[in-house]
Amino acid sequence: MKLYIDYPDDMKASEKRPAIVFYFGGGWIAGDIAHFKPQADHFVKKGLITVRVNYRVQGRHKVSPFVCLSDAKSAIRYIRKNADSLCIKSDSIVASGGSAGGHLAAAIASIDGFNDATDDLSVSCKPNLLVLFNPVLDNGPEGYGYDRVKKHYKEFSPYYNIKEGLPPTIIFLGTNDNLIPVETMEKYRDNMLELGNVCDLYLYEDQQHGFFNHGRNNNVYYYDTLNKMERFLNRFGYIK
Repeated sequence: MKLYIDYPDDMKASEKRPAIVFYFGGGWIAGDIAHFKPQADHFVKKGLITVRVNYRVQGRHKVSPFVCLSDAKSAIRYIRKNADSLCIKSDSIVASGGSAGGHLAAAIASIDGFNDATDDLSVSCKPNLLVLFNPVLDNGPEGYGYDRVKKHYKEFSPYYNIKEGLPPTIIFLGTNDNLIPVETMEKYRDNMLELGNVCDLYLYEDQQHGFFNHGRNNNVYYYDTLNKMERFLNRFGYIK
């Protein structure tokens, strides 16, 4: 696993800044760090440190989705443990991802298991904010990926692991997503709110899976989600 870290041009050597960590989509099978490069380039100009995680996937490394999750957790632990040398505020880490990457971002916040055996578990892998793009949060029989996680779906799905004290969350979903029913995401949001968590859900009429990506739909939804993401980060003091 590799981390690709970019710093704002105006950062001073003694300064620390919030960071946003991106997990690419690809069904835990494929995908690469180019996925969120446009968003990362945008937010580094806004003053955030950006990290793109090149976690292991089945297609290149012959690993299960469980290893993808352990890599995702290890990435946050590494960043937090080395926050001083990386010039990152350890209490201001945003996790973001799309599709399976959105699952990973949400899962590291709520799921206790699937830790790498070499991880220092005294270092929290829980991010401080979540930005999720059509995340596959339900991996049960009616959700995505059940054929690969099977009996472990309740342990592996953020949908079944909602609790008090989860990070403030913003979610973007198209209403014609072929992998994620709107009802699933609305129920997730309602359960989050019921337990006192912040969870903003934005639905995009008639849009399909991946609608937010740079280069799709003349970038209309890329910029719209980017603007909503900016307002969300500003609301919690991560950008001005």
